[in-house]
Amino acid sequence: MQTQQGKRPRRVLLTGWFSFRDREATAGDVLALRRVEDVMRGTGIPYDVAWSPRFRPEALHLDRLWPEDYTHLVFVCGPLHGPQVEELHRRFAHCVRIAVGTSVIDPGSPAVTGFHRVLPRDGPDSEPVEDLAARAPDVPARPVVGVILAHGQHEYGQLRRHGQVAEEVTRWLASKDCGRLELETRLDTHDWHLSATPAQLQSVLARLDLVVTDRLHGLVIALRVGTPVLAVDPVAGGAKLTAQARACGWPALVPAERLDVRQLDRWWDWCLTGGRVTARQIRDGFREGSVPDSADRLVEALARPVPG
Repeated sequence: MQTQQGKRPRRVLLTGWFSFRDREATAGDVLALRRVEDVMRGTGIPYDVAWSPRFRPEALHLDRLWPEDYTHLVFVCGPLHGPQVEELHRRFAHCVRIAVGTSVIDPGSPAVTGFHRVLPRDGPDSEPVEDLAARAPDVPARPVVGVILAHGQHEYGQLRRHGQVAEEVTRWLASKDCGRLELETRLDTHDWHLSATPAQLQSVLARLDLVVTDRLHGLVIALRVGTPVLAVDPVAGGAKLTAQARACGWPALVPAERLDVRQLDRWWDWCLTGGRVTARQIRDGFREGSVPDSADRLVEALARPVPG
């Protein structure tokens, strides 16, 4: 294939499956893109990235750019197949087109033959090479946050704010730069999505940096393993979660009627700093058993004569 490049300065458009309308971006695809961007920065050649409007509505999209602005198109990661890839060849026919870090399923398909050069990660006619994601630039670790939210508790009637709390907390969490893990305190020996024993759940919570919850046992079990908790009481006026936070001496609690971003951000910062020490102190207090609980008074209650 020949192209008419003339003497125009090179400008590269980086694309991939993360560029197509209605396509989702995967972590592997984006890491592969970061590896290519790292190489591109070293060349000094200007480039743009086309993103799916579903994933990044504010970014550059394929249907909002001028193909004539580019001399080269690079397709990053993923399999080379299908009409969406073939459409890139038609729309960017004037460009030098290169595929990098891709899987070649059918070397004779138009999606593959439309490229001037294919640098595959695997295919029937090539030895496999490391995926581009493996050498993407390192980034600082983000906090890993477990999210445990209640959806029932109808016994609180008109005081329930569970829906509002879940909506506001999850919208706020979506804006935080963290790894999120949705969890349940409910146990099930048949559903692999759920823990089958308390020990299994505790093992997960112990490896987290923070738990965000509106459940009483989300609070208690996280503190049992020394993990800080940002607790939100979903009952207007406060109920069992507020009472339990008080009993445990845990301060990071937001009432439903005072739920806002400032309060959440304030306790988020505290939980990830000084809250770590406080959570471990409470864990150690649980283990020492120095404060009586209801079970300690059970023997006395059993020894008392039955009234009447």
